[in-house]
Amino acid sequence: MIGKLTGKVDSVGPDWVILDVGGVGYVVHCSSRTLGRLPKAGEIVRLSIETHVREDRIQLFGFMADLEREWFRLLNTVQGVGTKVALAVLSTLEASDLATAIALQDKAAVSRAPGVGPKVAVRIVTELKDRAPLFADVDPGLARFAGEVAEARGPRPARDAVSALVNLGYAAPQASAAIAAAMKAAGDDATTETLIRAGLKELAK
Repeated sequence: MIGKLTGKVDSVGPDWVILDVGGVGYVVHCSSRTLGRLPKAGEIVRLSIETHVREDRIQLFGFMADLEREWFRLLNTVQGVGTKVALAVLSTLEASDLATAIALQDKAAVSRAPGVGPKVAVRIVTELKDRAPLFADVDPGLARFAGEVAEARGPRPARDAVSALVNLGYAAPQASAAIAAAMKAAGDDATTETLIRAGLKELAK
């Protein structure tokens, strides 16, 4: 099994790159996000590789980082998610954004990926909820608190701050997460105005 490849970028297609490794050209399928980070033709790049062996073919999938490859593997464990859909999700969401979406059960964020309908999005956030934390940078306690805020069960200043951020154009899950983080830092007695300012700083990170 191939785990990594280091070689020259030969040519790039819609969802693949040909990597020249010692004169041998490997066709490596990648997300659009990975393709966009490749160096120019003729320059050296190293990709983490996931090898899929089938009866009729061998496919290589390449990633700039091991973490992205781990997410690809996790996504492929979900019913209805194959390699094409997994690459579409990783093309749409950064690994950290995917982790946040799963932690907050944000089906809408996941469903932005081409080929991901509502049912598949629900399966992704549900089935990976307990399997994803090892690959996420989301504080589980923060995620729970964000959920409470989003469901109008948090303190009134926090709910009002979330509403204000939503009115500014931020998506509700992101606004809830930002205010939850602001609340954690500012304390339970923070005013709505204080939380809004702190929440905007969180969103600007």
